[in-house]
Amino acid sequence: MQLFATYTFGQALLTVLEFALLFVWIWVAITVVADVFRSKDLSGWAKAGWIFLIVVVPLLGVLVYLVARGDKMRQHELVDQRDQDAALRKYIRSAAATPADEITELERLRDRGILDEEQFQRAKEKTLA
Repeated sequence: MQLFATYTFGQALLTVLEFALLFVWIWVAITVVADVFRSKDLSGWAKAGWIFLIVVVPLLGVLVYLVARGDKMRQHELVDQRDQDAALRKYIRSAAATPADEITELERLRDRGILDEEQFQRAKEKTLA
């Protein structure tokens, strides 16, 4: 009980702040390491050098990386977001195909000779069912 009596409200707030800063630091460090690995403009040796610097001197390594390559981090993030958006749009278009779209595709396959008439009719009935 004596331990809690000497732990003041100010110390509790300072502890919460320290934990918040620790979580922010971990988040930034993981983001930097992820960016090092996804950077296509860095050679393998450059990646190894950055990771070595981050492991040996974490605070300095991350800060130097942020200063030296912070703009590249943003570019990598934008490219990844654009690729994810394109993949999502492609998936939505493929998943939202209507029966008319599927029949048109089947007709195209029949016209190219990939499907014969019997296969086309079976697939068409399956699509309409």
